[in-house]
Amino acid sequence: MHFVSIRIITGDVARLVEFYERATGVRATWATEDFAELRTAGATLAIAGTRTVPLFAPGSARPADNHSVITEFLVDDVDQVRQNLAGFVTDFVNEPTTMPWGNRSLLFRDPDGNLVNFFTPVTAEAVEKFAGPASSGIRTVR
Repeated sequence: MHFVSIRIITGDVARLVEFYERATGVRATWATEDFAELRTAGATLAIAGTRTVPLFAPGSARPADNHSVITEFLVDDVDQVRQNLAGFVTDFVNEPTTMPWGNRSLLFRDPDGNLVNFFTPVTAEAVEKFAGPASSGIRTVR
């Protein structure tokens, strides 16, 4: 089994896609006006409109109602990313902070209120954990 994507349901696909394209520097691929994907080396962030929910099960997902999931992106330099996001991201939850598990993390909310964590491994153990194919191509958000 391979974990390949996470999907965010939103009431405004274009707005959320634009936000994530700008925040990550990754261009989205649009399948329809209700569905786009931002593909990275490790996984894909899918963004879908509310009209896609009934295709799975009516009422099974609600936009802007996430209170438990944090979408995470590995970046080269989280402190530089924080500077680059100033004036763009409006809801920073936590400034760059080194966590007990060795990652320096920046937590903020997207326009729908979903939590997003950009992080950089800073301890030897954390750096080793993220070394390898999944980390190749990491770039600092501009």
